[in-house]
Amino acid sequence: MQLPTFLAGLARPVTRAPFALVAASLLSVSVSGQAQTDSQQTQKPNILLIVGDDVGWGDLGAYGGGEGRGIPAPNLDRLADEGMTFFDFYGQPSCTPGRAALQTGRNPNRSGMTTVAFQGQGGGLPHAEWTLASVLKLAHYNTYFTGKWHLGEADYALPNTQGYDDMKYVGLYHLNAYTYADPKWFPDMDQQTRDMFVKVTTGMLSGKAGQKAHEDFKVNGQYQNEPEKGVVGIPFVDAYIEKAALEDIDDAAQRGQPFFINVNFMKVHQPNLPHPDYIGKSLSKSKYADSIVELDARVGHIMDKLREKGLDKNTLVFFTTDNGAWQDVYPDAGYTPFRGAKGTDREGGARVPAIAWWPGKIKPHSRNFDIVGGLDCMATFAALAGVDLPKNDREGKPIIFDSFDMSPVLFGTGKSKRNSWFYFTENEMTPGAVRVGQFKAVFNLRGDAGADTGGLAVDSNLGWKGPDKYVATVPQVFDLYQDPQERYDIFMNNYTEHTWTLPTFGAAVKELMQSYVKYPPRKAQSEAYSGPITLSQYERFKYIRDELQKNGFSIPMPSGN
Repeated sequence: MQLPTFLAGLARPVTRAPFALVAASLLSVSVSGQAQTDSQQTQKPNILLIVGDDVGWGDLGAYGGGEGRGIPAPNLDRLADEGMTFFDFYGQPSCTPGRAALQTGRNPNRSGMTTVAFQGQGGGLPHAEWTLASVLKLAHYNTYFTGKWHLGEADYALPNTQGYDDMKYVGLYHLNAYTYADPKWFPDMDQQTRDMFVKVTTGMLSGKAGQKAHEDFKVNGQYQNEPEKGVVGIPFVDAYIEKAALEDIDDAAQRGQPFFINVNFMKVHQPNLPHPDYIGKSLSKSKYADSIVELDARVGHIMDKLREKGLDKNTLVFFTTDNGAWQDVYPDAGYTPFRGAKGTDREGGARVPAIAWWPGKIKPHSRNFDIVGGLDCMATFAALAGVDLPKNDREGKPIIFDSFDMSPVLFGTGKSKRNSWFYFTENEMTPGAVRVGQFKAVFNLRGDAGADTGGLAVDSNLGWKGPDKYVATVPQVFDLYQDPQERYDIFMNNYTEHTWTLPTFGAAVKELMQSYVKYPPRKAQSEAYSGPITLSQYERFKYIRDELQKNGFSIPMPSGN
């Protein structure tokens, strides 16, 4: 485990600053038993969660995008106009941790789901984890899943073994994975490697709970739609996901019980190949923009079905995405006005669009600026369903959630109890950045906006290409109210010196790290190379483990201030 240099003062106690008394309650508010009270519904609401892939914060009209960026998205704009738009909503740095956090309500390093895995690696979301579906099953919801899963290949990790009654057209990987075996995409690949990818790449899956999933068809990178021949190209996969969602709504309406439907579109993850019906339909005529137009249309079709079935009045619809814009693959990428990109601890890596809609319950055209995120769907959905979050995992061992109930925010009855956000990349146990209130401390400068590679390479070196790069002694500190782009480090600036914020960040991280001692994280489910293990790291390992157990964690104040 690569650890930042500020761990040197691990055992030093932290003195709390008045500014951050809120940090003292970060984990004192238990999220293991919070049921909704004043906003409890007499009739359990239906819940429809729609998740895009790599949708940029600035792509949609509610965020200053839309037609102004050549991407008209009237259906998502309508959802925002009739509901609530979140401006400080957080995902995770990449697809797998983003989806793990949504499903489990836990920081991804707790479940071991921190790294995107290649096909053929097996494994996946541990069966001991609770998911949105398995928790809602406690409230007798019918549960459905369609689209991108990206949480492993093993049978125990699939949606139909993780609480979902029904899964249709489930993709196990990001879209790139389906092009690897295609000779038209990679003619330079040797035949042995190509044969390996053909063998290990699973196509779209369907199956009921308690049954073994079956493959519907393979997926390739071509404009080919021949399910009868067992192959469908990337341009058409979202049409099948939409089809499954519409069928799920029909089925749920017929059953008459509360339902949870989780729809996960595969685009707009690179490579974007829009469906033939949407080629050239954006104003900008780019593949990415055309694919956003396609996504918007499919969301519109799903909303039309809800209204047609008379389910709109008692259904919470929540739209979001997994992580920040993937600027490394520009121009086939979304837009973010923030620094950094997917794969980093900057705002550009984690701040994502989110819209909540529920006629008669959520005030139209609401705008929210609370610190909330995908982690909070778990506590929120459980509260709306009237169930407590479990205190033990599905194997009977104690479990902790990092989720806060957002329903007071949704209904305008109060603020979120969350006042902090912890940012993690693949190999971090201590967060690479911390936000408390309006202030953010950044310890891991990964990517660093491409600064090391020069201006011509900036767009292709913002995220994963950049290695972990930890600051020495002190973090960068930013005021996200005045400087949401993280341009001006105010930690030791002569005019606005903010060294006094460090005890607040230290208190927040200390409480977080103590929770890892009490609730140890699971083994990482896939490996990522983070550099060699040095002799000094090996020698420090036992010391660090013992200090965490004995004294928790602290960030020392720097000397020479």
